[in-house]
Amino acid sequence: MSTAGTRAVAEGADSLRDRSVGGLGGPSRAPHEAIRRGQRLPYFSLTIIAIFVLAGVLAPLLQLPDPLEQSLRLKFRPPAWEERGTWANPLGTDRLGRDLLSRMVWGSRVSLAAGVATVLLASALGAAVGLVAGYNGGRVDATLMRITDATLSFPVILLALILAVTAGPSFANVVVAIAVILWARYARVIRGQVLTLMELDFIAQARIAGAGATRIITRHLVPNTFNTLIVLVTLQIGYVIIVEASLSFLGAGIPPPTPAWGSMIAEGRDFVTSAWWVSFFPGVAILLVVLAFNLLGDWLRDTLDPKLRQL
Repeated sequence: MSTAGTRAVAEGADSLRDRSVGGLGGPSRAPHEAIRRGQRLPYFSLTIIAIFVLAGVLAPLLQLPDPLEQSLRLKFRPPAWEERGTWANPLGTDRLGRDLLSRMVWGSRVSLAAGVATVLLASALGAAVGLVAGYNGGRVDATLMRITDATLSFPVILLALILAVTAGPSFANVVVAIAVILWARYARVIRGQVLTLMELDFIAQARIAGAGATRIITRHLVPNTFNTLIVLVTLQIGYVIIVEASLSFLGAGIPPPTPAWGSMIAEGRDFVTSAWWVSFFPGVAILLVVLAFNLLGDWLRDTLDPKLRQL
């Protein structure tokens, strides 16, 4: 084939790819179009996420008590609006007299950082496996998918607990332990979408134009699976926060005295009747953050999916 013919085929493949983008999960202008059409943004979700993110980022600058400072004289002080409460400790104190509001703010740094770091690591690994399996097919696909199926068959919290206990409780070990299990969910979804893309004309034209595997994956497959990946990441952050809190609750997560919402709930479980606030407020924080990320993920899915946008 002549150079001009090859160039024309390549341009045709790029044109078909651009038209497919957005139709199968690729980057699109859907969020901007939704705003222009007057579609309501998820203000509740964005507000809750912004509050906790800003609280975590600005924690060192806020005039809050030291989250690790103990004072047995102040232990189990109730919230400010209850009898014996004081605005010096608006949400009360725990069994060691540590300020609960300060520990919740610093704990948001741990929970949000663990959630984001875990899903980024898991999504990168899972997307890579899904892209390779879907593109190559055959034995490569079969082998990678059997590994994926085996990973999906294990209970997430149980396997993460075993890995975390084996490696020792730490932030890095918790992130790796959860990511080692979570990647399979991304791999399965991305692989299915890649198989659909491989049947389209622009992939065939790219191959005719002489594009190699690396170019097809990076120029054609990755852009068309990006939206799906973003939605999965958003939905999984809340799930990872729950898993991290569960590990911390069981003593296999972030080691004390570092504030973590799960360990804060565990510290107050024996005093629910006498000091309900110790477990209640961290539990509410987990509820709000997980709900906010799930609602944001649902909105992104509805916005980025062209079929749902037409409803």
